[in-house]
Amino acid sequence: MHWIGTRFPRLPDFISLARLNKPIGIYLLLWPTLWGLWAAADGMPRLDLLFIFVAGTILMRSAGCVINDFADRKLDVLVERTRDRPLATGRINAGEALLFFVVMITLAFILVLFTNTLTIYLSVGGLLLAACYPFMKRYTYLPQVVLGAAFAWSVPMAYAAQSGEVNAVAGLLYLATLLWTVAYDTQYAMVDRADDIKAGIKSTAILFGEADNLIIVILQLFTLFILLMVGSQLKLGLYYHAGLLAAVALFCYQFKLTRLRAREDCFKAFLNNHWVGMVVFIGLALELGLKSA
Repeated sequence: MHWIGTRFPRLPDFISLARLNKPIGIYLLLWPTLWGLWAAADGMPRLDLLFIFVAGTILMRSAGCVINDFADRKLDVLVERTRDRPLATGRINAGEALLFFVVMITLAFILVLFTNTLTIYLSVGGLLLAACYPFMKRYTYLPQVVLGAAFAWSVPMAYAAQSGEVNAVAGLLYLATLLWTVAYDTQYAMVDRADDIKAGIKSTAILFGEADNLIIVILQLFTLFILLMVGSQLKLGLYYHAGLLAAVALFCYQFKLTRLRAREDCFKAFLNNHWVGMVVFIGLALELGLKSA
């Protein structure tokens, strides 16, 4: 890494801009995508689609970070956690960031062209959601809902690519992902709440106020209930429900972390959601693998 930084001195800044050095967002986007692929395939999905959606997840999450920082380049200097970002400090300029964004979404769209017509049409909606999300925090206290809609969009895309349709199971997985995203991104927003209020940035953490933890728990319960409905629709058994029980334990741990609203603990709770997505996927993959064996 030091050698690369020496030969290409600006590369670390572009890696930081795309958050490739902080892959939590990739994980949080990837797990629901894999839920959709495995559910649509009723087991192991096509390997070409697995590659397309893993690579597409990395590209689109990175592109989303770039357009987010472009939109927030004047606000990030006002927030402790973000004031050292490459656009906020001027290490990368706005034109370079936009070009970087266009390159990544173009590559992602090329990948989508190797799927089917329905998935290609759906990708347009995903791009629009990803592009408009960063600007929502100026106009609404619910930008986390828009982020949830954008992150969850990978589910119907993956489902359509594998099965050629978007059915009730895809809809349930979409809704579960949306609610879960609002919950964990509210935890993330709790980290910046004091700075955001000063900067005039809107978020669900500010909107919910002292009811933040209660509403997060309600959102998590609805997420689990919908995932139980998915299990019923797909006739899933022990392993899937064990995965959901593990998710319950992780949600309880997150509540323990956030109950006092300490910045570092809220951030730890946000990061912990990677494991939630993973245990649900493991349970789903094991169950469907046994069914198809």
